[in-house]
Amino acid sequence: MGTLEERILKSETHIFKAVFPSTTNHYDTLFGGTALHLMDEVAFICATRFSRKKVVTISTGQIDFKKAIPAGTLIELVAKVDSVGRTSCKIHVDIFMEQMYSELRETVVSGTFSFVAVDENKKPTPILDNLD
Repeated sequence: MGTLEERILKSETHIFKAVFPSTTNHYDTLFGGTALHLMDEVAFICATRFSRKKVVTISTGQIDFKKAIPAGTLIELVAKVDSVGRTSCKIHVDIFMEQMYSELRETVVSGTFSFVAVDENKKPTPILDNLD
């Protein structure tokens, strides 16, 4: 299984997406709800890879939208384990925006998502077993 630090490093998760007009609002920028959906998805994958347990989202922390994401750009979502409790973990997610035809890359959205591990009865269960 490895140490806690090794599990945290191995669970870092990256997803890349192109921002198409079908995902934008009337300002031709990525719809905020779509950004939140993608962030929760990558955070869920990270929490699952970290714990290898069934996990559910229990809360979000502050989500900061620093800059609008226009159609025709690329985004990378990066999720990392931020902290670990007995039955839960907190995942930090950044969205990086890249111009398709230049090297410009910047962090445009950041936030945290909390997950709890659940057993077959949907009750909280220890998030980690067998750490070295």
